Amino acid sequence: MRAPGFWVGGSGGVAPLLLSPFSALYAGATARRMRRSGWRAPVPVICCGNATAGGAGKTTVALDLGRRLADRGIASHFLLRGYGGSLKGPARVDPDKHDSTQVGDEALLLAEVRPTWVSADRGAGGMAAVASGAQAIVMDDGLQNPTLEKDLSLLVVDGSFGFGNGRVIPAGPLREPVAAAAARCQAAVLVGPDECGALDQLPKSLPVLRAKLVAGPEAAMLAGQPVFAFCGLANPAKFFATLQEAGTVLAGREAFADHYPYDEGDLKDLLAQAEALRAVPVTTKKDFVRIPHQFRSRVTVVTVGLAWEEPASIESLLDPLAARVPIPA
Repeated sequence: MRAPGFWVGGSGGVAPLLLSPFSALYAGATARRMRRSGWRAPVPVICCGNATAGGAGKTTVALDLGRRLADRGIASHFLLRGYGGSLKGPARVDPDKHDSTQVGDEALLLAEVRPTWVSADRGAGGMAAVASGAQAIVMDDGLQNPTLEKDLSLLVVDGSFGFGNGRVIPAGPLREPVAAAAARCQAAVLVGPDECGALDQLPKSLPVLRAKLVAGPEAAMLAGQPVFAFCGLANPAKFFATLQEAGTVLAGREAFADHYPYDEGDLKDLLAQAEALRAVPVTTKKDFVRIPHQFRSRVTVVTVGLAWEEPASIESLLDPLAARVPIPA
């Protein structure tokens, strides 16, 4: 689904005011839920969460942390709800057996890198991961899920969207007030420039780590070439901008709703548009797993990664957690 236009920062109008009583109920329910205690895992648990509904870069941050833990010799497992999937879990994701309708698109991306679990009950998912040998757990989302205690929570903020209009669902995009989310985090991760004044809404005492999205090596091979880009993301403009920064010529673009389920008709139309423009059809890895298999060979994937402004800052947050993990000799 697409977010309502009035969720954007600076948007006024009557709708947010009319919906504000429901927002109060939503925020109250979240606050009550978060007062519950969850399972305390015997291994470090890191949560990449956010305050808003939709994408902020959590999966990209989670992938980066998983790689950093692996570089330290720590066998981490990913854990997430599996948004858009039918499996409630706990279930270990198998890309050869599962598809996005079962486990969601993010889970398939994560499972290509490290063992990945989907579970509506994160506590149960954490137990399953530990039983399978996880030395650390990296949660993609789950800041508002109390069933698994966290050791390190990062508030991921999309610099181009910030916190929208600053209101709680349904009057705005917030899952809870920014202050409430920030109070449970040890640091914020700002992805991209702060275009909306998001940092002004965070507690001054909360450390802010800055990072930006960078195109993967596939983009270098497309530099100077016309491309037709399409994606179904919460903020498709980020992907388009990343392609342009990598030197591609954006001949055309098509944006769909986040987690959009592509069908055969969609792909025939998209490929026809690319052909008419004599451009290479490109999309994200997250979108690629939702494309019907018979069309995948005709679409080029451009991955994105995270470049930290100060890599030592994120490493310093991992240091005390890594010290708790017994590494086999």
